Amino acid sequence: MSFTVIIPARLASTRLPNKPLADLGGKPMVVRVAERALRSGAAQVVVATDHPDIFIACERHGVNARMTRADHASGTDRIAEAAAMLGLAADAVVVNVQGDEPLIDPALIAATAAAISAEVPMATAAHPITGAAEFFDPNVVKVALDRHGRALYFSRAPIPWHRDGFAETRDTLPHGYAGLRHIGLYAFRNAFLQSYPKLAPAPLEQAEALEQLRALWHGHPIAVHIAAGAPIGGVDTAEDLARVRRHFEP
Repeated sequence: MSFTVIIPARLASTRLPNKPLADLGGKPMVVRVAERALRSGAAQVVVATDHPDIFIACERHGVNARMTRADHASGTDRIAEAAAMLGLAADAVVVNVQGDEPLIDPALIAATAAAISAEVPMATAAHPITGAAEFFDPNVVKVALDRHGRALYFSRAPIPWHRDGFAETRDTLPHGYAGLRHIGLYAFRNAFLQSYPKLAPAPLEQAEALEQLRALWHGHPIAVHIAAGAPIGGVDTAEDLARVRRHFEP
């Protein structure tokens, strides 16, 4: 399947200032993300930014970039603007790769794009949860699926609830049971991507603080690719940055 990767990159960050430009082995983080995404087989990789410093850094390293508005409420809104600027066809597949994932698995990007079909205009990914602490952590987003591998619901709560197993203990997961942890990677048909910012925010989305619930609320299916294991974590904190930098040391 042919697909385009668009990487939303804002310079502002409350926890890690100038994060997209953080040096990783001599190159800015956003450039490392773009290089990783290019290995997925994408037809093109584009950085969508609101800041000229990021745009200039991308140009300096030969990465395609587009300047977008500064007032977007989400990365989805930003990549929708970039996709429109690129003149992508209505049936083109666009993958949103976060700008703080310099170690993202290229195969995961390709597999998520491949989950898009004529009937399903949006896709994401998940992996099995193996520990109870992770399952009960509200910062870990869980997803429950239907028999077609499409999302029924995303939640910060522990879903699906194993009634009998958790009646006995919540220190371990019941034998043979594994919930699914959502991975924040999204693919869209461009026609749906262009309509997405126009959808009214959903009550469930606002309660859970999970933007993807807007699609389900309005009746749009989301395919979920199941990865074998957890991906390498992205960069949210200074500790994360130090960990990732070790991967780029000579």
